[in-house]
Amino acid sequence: MRKMDGKVAIVTGAAMGNGQGIAKVLAQHGAKTILADISDQVFETAEQMKQDGLDVHAVQMDVTNNDSVKQAIATIVDKFGKIDALVNNAGVVRLANFLDMSDETRDFQFKVNIEGVWNVTKAVLPFMKEKKYGRIVNLSSVTGTMVADEGETAYATTKAALLGFTKSLAREAANDHITVNAILPGYILTPMAEQIAQESNPSNPQQVIDGISSGVPLGRLGKIEEVGELAAFLASDESSYITGTQIVIDGGSTLPETVSVGV
Repeated sequence: MRKMDGKVAIVTGAAMGNGQGIAKVLAQHGAKTILADISDQVFETAEQMKQDGLDVHAVQMDVTNNDSVKQAIATIVDKFGKIDALVNNAGVVRLANFLDMSDETRDFQFKVNIEGVWNVTKAVLPFMKEKKYGRIVNLSSVTGTMVADEGETAYATTKAALLGFTKSLAREAANDHITVNAILPGYILTPMAEQIAQESNPSNPQQVIDGISSGVPLGRLGKIEEVGELAAFLASDESSYITGTQIVIDGGSTLPETVSVGV
């Protein structure tokens, strides 16, 4: 048997990037996987996976809107009877220096990255408690929890907040055999990373990617499927004695004590 056979899993922000990679890997390990996203691109992403023989389904959901969340979760439970795993992946980033950032830009990131996780988890948790089983995986980041760059104050704050959420909820949910853990990705080759590279150097975006890779001890950016494999482990029974913790997946980028300089 595959590690997720017989399980029903939901991945938010699954239209592209890490969410897409996570959903694909969960389905490959046997989970009936629901891709949720505010973008209607999620239907195209799910269709592509179905063509590969994966048992996936798509639902449009705005994690910042409680009515949207409750309706989507109710529909999923009505159709599949349960929810075994939730991967809170939906997130946004808007870079701006602290004094230049508008309240609207700050609140947008807080609303998606913190309130969105809160909303979806609160809608899903009662069904897990009813079954006395569940796996919740929150996508935090090395940003805000371990490192940070200029312009990331709002984003870093949201990702750090998810660790407090993860630990507190893990303690509350433990009596119902529900685990709650966090993944802290570093540099992963996502559409967002490619967009930033394109904007930074339109004539040679690969140069930007190569520059970032040179600062990672393993010499490359991570793959979305690698994040997916970690999520699948935490969403499966293989991680049944792990809760309230965080796992870094960054190719060693947070390891160096000094900055490398050319000679």
